[in-house]
Amino acid sequence: MKTKHIILRSNSLATRDVWRGAGTLQPSAAGPVGQSLSSESVVIDRHAIPLLTRDAGVLAIAPAMPMRLVAPFDFNGAAIAAQTVTWGVHAVGADTSPFNGDGIVVAVLDTGIDSSHPAFAGVNLVQKDFTGDGNGDQHGHGTHCAGTIFGRAVNGTRIGVAPGVTRALIGKVLDSSGGGSSDNIVEAMLWAVEEGAHVISMSIGMDFGGYVRQLTDSGMPVELATSRALEGYRTNTRLFDSLAEHVRARGLETHPTLIVAAAGNESRRDQNPDFEVAVSPPAIAEGIVSVAALANAAGGYETAAFSNTGANVSAPGVAVVSAKLGGGLQSMSGTSMATPHVAGVAVLWAQQLAARNALNGFNLIGRLAGTASSEHLKAGYDPFDVGAGLVQCPQSA
Repeated sequence: MKTKHIILRSNSLATRDVWRGAGTLQPSAAGPVGQSLSSESVVIDRHAIPLLTRDAGVLAIAPAMPMRLVAPFDFNGAAIAAQTVTWGVHAVGADTSPFNGDGIVVAVLDTGIDSSHPAFAGVNLVQKDFTGDGNGDQHGHGTHCAGTIFGRAVNGTRIGVAPGVTRALIGKVLDSSGGGSSDNIVEAMLWAVEEGAHVISMSIGMDFGGYVRQLTDSGMPVELATSRALEGYRTNTRLFDSLAEHVRARGLETHPTLIVAAAGNESRRDQNPDFEVAVSPPAIAEGIVSVAALANAAGGYETAAFSNTGANVSAPGVAVVSAKLGGGLQSMSGTSMATPHVAGVAVLWAQQLAARNALNGFNLIGRLAGTASSEHLKAGYDPFDVGAGLVQCPQSA
């Protein structure tokens, strides 16, 4: 049976050359590119894969798997209490930081954006649709996430960690139902790198169950469909590993790009303390910063009951107030909401490093993870649930 596969290629450079900073961004007929990278989607028989892998330029091959947004909790339009600064912006120290994100480019790969929302006034929004639905946001998830990263104050409430951002890349990779495909995600990531993103924020996850259903609907027995889905899960993770590694290597010598992704919301600690699910792709990939969600509780910040375990860092992810589709504000909860906080903090660190002429990939990840703190976490927390701790913004120039 022939199925769609993603082929990640190195256009002209060997991996060792990327580490030396050789080459430039190469245009490709196959789509967006990062340094020496391109992707293409082809319909092939799985038995053709070994032949394709003999090509020295092929870095990874994986079936295109369904992706979905990391679905938030408390997705409602209830009235928002008056506040000057959201608790998330305060918790990461953005409200006391001397930086605001000016001069740093951030990419949000999600459901699009409501470009008419007052939270994004004055921002150059570079939009590209990878779903076929057209630009804009018919869901609301992407608008909320973008607001947390760089949204301006709405009705007197500061919602954005980095409200000084003036250029944002909005890759619409999920449709109005919150669904997408891994081939579109890869293409969008390469597009964001090409367009100069310093930080890429992705609140998306792999839809393993959806892929099993897709295969069984095509007539495949359940056992075989599950086996193929597991194979696809493994090869997609390896593909994201390879992509993130090449992007990271490029950033050591040239323009750095930090990729941040949501850990996932499948845990259920409120039902059973042992009901903890591990970080899911693409966040699990080596070289991508995975993000857990924290709640604001009595006695300190605590891991959200739904937050997947094993993340690299953590951030506010419960009752997060941000931009609402159509105007106004809305509260949502999820690792989807924690991820843009981390992306915003990374933007501020990138601005500080750029001011010191020290912005590269190594320094950026070092500042982000190295300054994360457990100081205000509730006693008894599990380090494996929160990673390096709650990310913190730079507090000095």
